[in-house]
Amino acid sequence: MFDFIVLGAGISGLAIATKIKQKHPEASILILEKEKSLGMHGSGRNSGVMHSGIYYPENSLKAKVCSSGSKAMVEYCLDRGLPVNRLGKVIVPTNEKDDGTIDLLYKRAKSNGVTVAILDAQELADVEPFARSASGRALFSPDTAIVNPKLILEQLYHDLVGQGVQFEFESPCISVVVGKSEIQTKNTRYTYGHLINATGQFADQLAHIFDVGRRYVLLPFRGSYYKLSEHSGIQLQRLVYPVPDLNVPFLGVHSVNSIGGISYFGPNAVPAFGREHYKGLKGASFKEGLSIGYYLLEQYIRDQQGFRRFSHNEAGRLMKSNFVQAVQKLVPSVKAEYLLPSNKVGIRAQLLDTETHQLVMDFLVERREKSTHVLNAVSPAFTSSFSFAEYVIEKMDY
Repeated sequence: MFDFIVLGAGISGLAIATKIKQKHPEASILILEKEKSLGMHGSGRNSGVMHSGIYYPENSLKAKVCSSGSKAMVEYCLDRGLPVNRLGKVIVPTNEKDDGTIDLLYKRAKSNGVTVAILDAQELADVEPFARSASGRALFSPDTAIVNPKLILEQLYHDLVGQGVQFEFESPCISVVVGKSEIQTKNTRYTYGHLINATGQFADQLAHIFDVGRRYVLLPFRGSYYKLSEHSGIQLQRLVYPVPDLNVPFLGVHSVNSIGGISYFGPNAVPAFGREHYKGLKGASFKEGLSIGYYLLEQYIRDQQGFRRFSHNEAGRLMKSNFVQAVQKLVPSVKAEYLLPSNKVGIRAQLLDTETHQLVMDFLVERREKSTHVLNAVSPAFTSSFSFAEYVIEKMDY
């Protein structure tokens, strides 16, 4: 019998366990992870960008936890001696009609307590000489930072083990007896006082076992990146992002700098035909692919949230020439030969509301007696994880 069982050892599960231990030091906690090691999926494949909280409407959950979560994560890294680079980010319109969104994002950032500035063309050239703005203006977020996600996961794991939290790897959930608060893995049966479902790419399936969140299904989108050649002569000082289409929960092709100094451009966002469909046919599922295809076709026909235009844009970027054009709208000096294939790829576990037929834009947590389900922990979930975990714990019924 454990006071708490957490399903999933990604950033959400580890952060929630951390905050439970802070609030209830004597509580017994077990974390079950289906993989043999940490960081094999969403959390370990994260870009490492600590978003500052610019994009999110004032009353959204993302707005409430992103800025504070980013500060908490950066502080955690500094306290543990983990690498942090506060390089900042510029957001540029790639066409003149997007210039007005700069002012909207500025207002959102200010209401969310984020430090930002609007730059003119000369100021942009001083801050990031390689970036281009179609209108001459840009939004600058000086506090945006980058970290190493896998090092953070490993540090949290060691912290939790030191506090007596138990981990079981290669222990997927096989079945649940909700009325008896029992969970069966392939090796062991456990009972719990409260269960937290933080399984990311499988959160909806597990929630449905508990009769929670049945109106929601997960649509996986695969995002791939190109690596910027070290011989390009381009050394980006900041992250460079386009002004996003705020109707869809994707930020568009942008630059990402790793802690190791490598620059990438991406991601695209194409449907994956499996929750772990990273490359080729591995991870693809015929049955699941049919279900995903059905919902995508329905979204395309209904064309809510600009889904049809979004689909056309992303389909076009499967061709490298179109991908290069998207990059050149941000950094004109990038040439096709500067962009090299990379193994950097991830799955965005995007939730769809089958009743409203809309992609869920905010974080989503649902509860029932003795269980809590983190259903939509997409970007900026890694950034927000500590503050988001506090929110989850406050809402738990135990």
